[in-house]
Amino acid sequence: MGDKLHVVVVNHIEPEAMDIIRAVSDDIIVTDASALARAERNNDESVSAELDQVLGAADVVYALKLPERFVERSPRLRWLQTISTGVDRILSSELSGSPVTVTNMSGIHEVTIAEFVLMHMLMFVKDAPRSFYQQIEGRFKWYPMDVLTGKTVGIIGLGRIGREVARTVRFFGMKVVATRRSAGEGDVEENVDVLLPLARLHDLLRQCDFVVLALPLTAESRDLISEPELRAMKPTAKLINVSRGAIVDEPVLVRALQEGWIGGAGLDVFVQEPLPADSPLRRMRNVIFSPHVSGDIAEYDVGAARLFAENLRRYLAGEPLLNIVDKQRG
Repeated sequence: MGDKLHVVVVNHIEPEAMDIIRAVSDDIIVTDASALARAERNNDESVSAELDQVLGAADVVYALKLPERFVERSPRLRWLQTISTGVDRILSSELSGSPVTVTNMSGIHEVTIAEFVLMHMLMFVKDAPRSFYQQIEGRFKWYPMDVLTGKTVGIIGLGRIGREVARTVRFFGMKVVATRRSAGEGDVEENVDVLLPLARLHDLLRQCDFVVLALPLTAESRDLISEPELRAMKPTAKLINVSRGAIVDEPVLVRALQEGWIGGAGLDVFVQEPLPADSPLRRMRNVIFSPHVSGDIAEYDVGAARLFAENLRRYLAGEPLLNIVDKQRG
């Protein structure tokens, strides 16, 4: 038993997902610590000693939210598999400075997020919010619509999600301009008409009807979209954020929407979540609001467990893991 790999699941997952993980090998022991972790988050200190014991034996942890003092309490830990793609909420200085390998869930969100972005674009060009308000207010009044064909979409962050957005909007005859941090002059990418380095962000913003944020939150990308960027956009342009709220300077965005610097925003993520009840973003008619659901699907637990299971198989076989996170860059 001492030679077996101890895997600890810190967050609740569906029974089918747990079965997928347990079925990887007879050489792993899987402990479900979700109830202990949840109780501790709810300030039940009576479970902390038991959670300490479980974490103290962990070689691998599968988690979305980490317990307090996670690195200190997990001295044997070699690898942390997150249940999300973004790692900004778990990469503490202790974890970043530790030898623990971190992997994420990149690869299971692209289609649903790209469809979500497309939904926002269609809602804007068809002015769907106006229909919703007419229904609520009991009105029945004709209004004009537009089309996506011929519009230009700018994708900031051409990772897996950004590439899937580009592939999807191609079916609607849209022009695609994208930025990638590592892009060089003359680089090309499938389904992208113009690929620019991030240093030329304003060149992208000036020509786009839609701007899609699809990059991770890092020290470099925090407040990337602020007053100069929003003023560089067309007054009719729409900003769509499906990455992290803090990539946008939120108070400046509120001003931009109130004063007409841009035409609207589709926001699935916010600096503070849940979005405070008194936020003006909740009541703006040029904002399409959603509660951080763009990456969620009914089968998410199962899809995530399958990716983790493949990584477990690789780990046991001594093969390279999928989706290793650069902890210094985030």
